[in-house]
Amino acid sequence: MIRTSMIRTLVIRLMMIRALSVLFVFAQASPGSPDRSPEAAQHLQAAVEAERRQDFENAIAEFRKVTGLEPADPTDFVRLGNAYMENHQYGEALPALKKALELNPTLQKAEQLLGYALLAQGYAGEAIPHLEKVGQVGALGIAQIQTGQASAAVSNLQAALAKTPDDLDLLFYLSQASEMLAQQSLDALTAADPNSSRSHQVRAHSYYLSHQFPEAEKEYEQALMLRPDVPGLHLELGEVYAASSQWAKADEEFLAETRLQPGNGEAAYRLGDARLQEGEPAEALKELERSDLLRPDMSETLYSLGKAAALVGDATAAQRALTRVIALERESPLAAQAHYTLARLYRQQGKRQEAEREMQQFHRLQDNPRRQ
Repeated sequence: MIRTSMIRTLVIRLMMIRALSVLFVFAQASPGSPDRSPEAAQHLQAAVEAERRQDFENAIAEFRKVTGLEPADPTDFVRLGNAYMENHQYGEALPALKKALELNPTLQKAEQLLGYALLAQGYAGEAIPHLEKVGQVGALGIAQIQTGQASAAVSNLQAALAKTPDDLDLLFYLSQASEMLAQQSLDALTAADPNSSRSHQVRAHSYYLSHQFPEAEKEYEQALMLRPDVPGLHLELGEVYAASSQWAKADEEFLAETRLQPGNGEAAYRLGDARLQEGEPAEALKELERSDLLRPDMSETLYSLGKAAALVGDATAAQRALTRVIALERESPLAAQAHYTLARLYRQQGKRQEAEREMQQFHRLQDNPRRQ
């Protein structure tokens, strides 16, 4: 489960500042009721001027005087709550915003600010109804993470990202919500039947991710014993063997997967790569070409295909595949390896200039690796 502490207060504050920009203009532009007393009007003007200077402490002091003089105007309490929040005093903003809604329950700006203030203070459950009323789906998704509503959080954060797809904060929270949702699903699966094939598969994958390969192997074997024809199980077990360089066993599992799923390009690639590692380039080439047909322009497949083609003496196919890797990857470490392999290929053919050109590109990428 994702702990509440993982929700970064600083990021929440940044999101609130963005949401408050409209409210800041509102506070500056609204002079208040025309029958406002001269004393209240004077304090309001002083508050607005202090806010323009971003002197929020004085703005708060002046807005407090305004609400004391004219306690029946809900917009004054919104202005006071806004000033508190601009000054990062979210707890102090709560009474003012609640008072604004008490005076006018339909005041959208007060609902929005109160939702953000509650969220910043950790009262996610209380914040949710306010954020729902004003359609603040981004903040609502964050609140739902804190209250364990993973599915709803994913939905709302995706809706927020549809409006601002490059928002790094929203992308961060969506990843957290998605991880929570996945974990909840896995917990429900294993709780339903801890000895099912799928439960063994879940545990096996967890062991694989933590590099506990013998334990992962045992769990996958249990899963296959219960359901030997489930797609993906042989592939995942093969990856366990590949990770520990047990290529013959990996080959056997990848082959089993290709028989179950002859249209699976990933399985064909894994089988081809295993056979390349086993020193069987001709057999590897067949599977890698098949994988490329099933799933074109996958860089890893093309790189292995290029290596296999070079080993069987098909320089044209090797050059074509490796050149395509470079076109797809450009500045990546895999592109650097493709340049290196091409340099060796050209050197074997006596093409010194071409070999030197590829080595220069290899060294350039090695010296200036692209940051991932």
